[in-house]
Amino acid sequence: MAFSVALRGALTLVISSSFASAAFAGGLDRGGYDIDLLFDKGRYVFESGVTYVMPDRKLKNAKDINPADGNLNNRSRSTDASENYAIPYAAFKIGITDDLDCMADYSQPFGGHLNEGSNWAGANNETEVKVRTNNYSATCSYKFDAGPGQLRLIGGGFYQEVSGYKSRLVYATPAPISAIYNGMGSLDIDGHGWGWRAGIAYEIPEYAFRTSLVYNSRVKYDNLKGSVDLTEVPPPVVPGFGGKVTSVFGSADAPDSLEWKVQTGIAPDWLAFGSVKWTNWSILQSIALCPSSTRSISCRANGPTELTSLDLLYRDGWTITGGVGHKFNDKWSGAVSLTWDRGTSDGYGMNSDTWTLGAGVAYKATEHVQFNFGGALGLMTSGKSGPVTRGGVVYGNDATYSFGNDLVAALQTSVKVSF
Repeated sequence: MAFSVALRGALTLVISSSFASAAFAGGLDRGGYDIDLLFDKGRYVFESGVTYVMPDRKLKNAKDINPADGNLNNRSRSTDASENYAIPYAAFKIGITDDLDCMADYSQPFGGHLNEGSNWAGANNETEVKVRTNNYSATCSYKFDAGPGQLRLIGGGFYQEVSGYKSRLVYATPAPISAIYNGMGSLDIDGHGWGWRAGIAYEIPEYAFRTSLVYNSRVKYDNLKGSVDLTEVPPPVVPGFGGKVTSVFGSADAPDSLEWKVQTGIAPDWLAFGSVKWTNWSILQSIALCPSSTRSISCRANGPTELTSLDLLYRDGWTITGGVGHKFNDKWSGAVSLTWDRGTSDGYGMNSDTWTLGAGVAYKATEHVQFNFGGALGLMTSGKSGPVTRGGVVYGNDATYSFGNDLVAALQTSVKVSF
């Protein structure tokens, strides 16, 4: 019995460690999908919280290596790249019967925000990029006796919205043209799609044991649309598109993922937990955007109608977490964890490996109300970015830069009400 109480308190840190590892690693991961509330013992349970992430990624040794866009090497060789951000979450779970549970939740599983500015030598690669998702999900599970515990079958679906923005210096316009055109271009896009999940879990409540395996499908954004704004670029620089706004279309996929979790009591009031997650970020390579006037022609990377592209060139992500939780008394419990996230950048970009140490506490204010508080400190490892070749095409041939070992910090708070 003591094991199961400690388990509920330790769930605080499972959240704390996962959000911190996603702060600046794993492609556009901001924690992915979370359905842990589905396992709560309460009949009706509401949980809401927010995570505030503070990455401190600094770029250095930047160099413009593309003479076609003008010489930027007289600009700063270093810049602060990252922006702080908040991640909200809300969920409601209902026990329809003793064996059937369902939950609905809102989250922002993927996103990113970099803001390097226009005064660095790599401004032709990027000056700002921002991606945001809104995810609305419904998930149910059915459990039945199997051996000493219970087997649970899990299934559900979700609707996801995505929006994105990117700006960069298309051409460093010389004086006196710079008084009319600043050379900046930008892209705005949005889209939506559907996904599904399926999984299985096995629980032995007497030992606070639970293991689960859950697959989340890809989300196909087949209807990406938006605009490319080149009104600040002299028309001859981009013939046919310079000096005006052009509507564009394209398609992309949010990655599928597979996550295994396990937790078990190891001594009275003590619990150990761990997880392994694979995310298929390698499906995001170069996302082509083409003029809407060419919809009759397939829009593909490096195709004849491509106007611009979002070049990500990701590799698959892996996230591994391990930790322990402890129940101090009837009111307080806590946990600590260590997380490793394999960076998805492979010679291009700044998503390097991340190591994160997290800690969290849960305070059970009343029989029905629990407050959770968490914090984490992580190390984003060093690396560099430059030209790479994929499928015979060279990417990243506009600028090179490097980065050292940088810190990321995060805070999380949530409240859970059950009745």
